[in-house]
Amino acid sequence: MGSFSLPHLLLLGVVVLILFGGKGKISEIMGDVAKGIKSFKKGLSDEEAPAKPGEPPRTIEHQAPATVDASRDANKVG
Repeated sequence: MGSFSLPHLLLLGVVVLILFGGKGKISEIMGDVAKGIKSFKKGLSDEEAPAKPGEPPRTIEHQAPATVDASRDANKVG
C-alpha cells in the first residue's frame, strides 16, 4: 500500500520533466511573472495628467434617483 505503482511513477516523471526539463523553464516562467508584477506596479503608479489651469474640471453627470410615491407603498400602515 505504501509503494508506488507504474502509473504513479510515470506521472511523477512527467511532472519532473515539465518542471526541471528543458532549458530553464522555471526561470523563464519566473521572469514572466516578474515582468507582469513590474507592469502592474507601473500601471498603478501612472496617474492621469493634472488638469491645465485654463480647463474647467471634469465632472461626472448623473440623473437624480426616481422619486417614490408614498401612496403606492404596500408596506405603509395607515
